[in-house]
Amino acid sequence: MKNENALIVFQKNAVLGKVKSRLAATIGEKKALEIYRSLLLHTYRQIEKLEDVDISIFYSDFIEENSFGQFKPDFEKVQIGVDLGERMSNAFFSLFQKCYKKVIIIGTDCPEIRTADIKDAFQALKKKDVCIGPALDGGYYLLGMCQFYGALFENIPWSSSEVWKRTLEILNHGQISYDLMKTLRDIDTEEDMIAIFPE
Repeated sequence: MKNENALIVFQKNAVLGKVKSRLAATIGEKKALEIYRSLLLHTYRQIEKLEDVDISIFYSDFIEENSFGQFKPDFEKVQIGVDLGERMSNAFFSLFQKCYKKVIIIGTDCPEIRTADIKDAFQALKKKDVCIGPALDGGYYLLGMCQFYGALFENIPWSSSEVWKRTLEILNHGQISYDLMKTLRDIDTEEDMIAIFPE
């Protein structure tokens, strides 16, 4: 019997030259790939400790074989859509079609996220329609909802510093209740990496 809660993990395939392009521009593609793989491992270690949550991995291009070690997700699929918004919208819609009650999405770029943060987000959805975890760069590292709100993925300037702000405007305009989680930092640039790992 499946759980009522589902977690979507949006994962780029770990391919040289295809991940962390802004980071690779200053530290090189090989080092950027190493950093990305460490971020993946961190993400897996956090999500494998979740209980009563079905985990779905949505890959950017193809389903990877044996990429999880001891951890095995409940569901694996390739992202569908022309941009990030459409891909996330399709992922949420597909899981709500499976009758999940609460669905949360995260990426694999946040070394500060912990299991407790995801658990807190599911708790927030017991009282609010939506929860959102702001990232320092103006985007978000986590988004959750109790039903499908397609408007949250429309007319958003993806990969910009306006994503979180625009999302809140849509929530407020639609009178959709929401809870803000703690603000965390993603790793997209060398500056981000140094801020988190200053050594």
